[in-house]
Amino acid sequence: MSATETIEVRDAPERERYEVTVDGVLAGHLDYMLREGLIALVHTEVEEHHEGQGLGSRLIRFALDDARRRELAVLPFCPFVKSFIERHREYADLVPANMRPRFGL
Repeated sequence: MSATETIEVRDAPERERYEVTVDGVLAGHLDYMLREGLIALVHTEVEEHHEGQGLGSRLIRFALDDARRRELAVLPFCPFVKSFIERHREYADLVPANMRPRFGL
């Protein structure tokens, strides 16, 4: 990735996913299921030629920050999201306390 590339992350509710684009081209997405007061983060995928560039982490951070802003509880079914929360404990409070043991948090 060069310094001149434009990276954008957005919610695409019509597709039930967050998307990350590089110069306007889809580079990855995080699928979710939204229920009242709750968001289940189920699958993260980054295009192979964009792997290792931190786009997955940017996508997950955006989703977790969005969940916090919207006061949604988070269920991290996606292993990548769970691993991110383990490394960034400031997001652990988004997972309901009674569900943390289920996710190893």
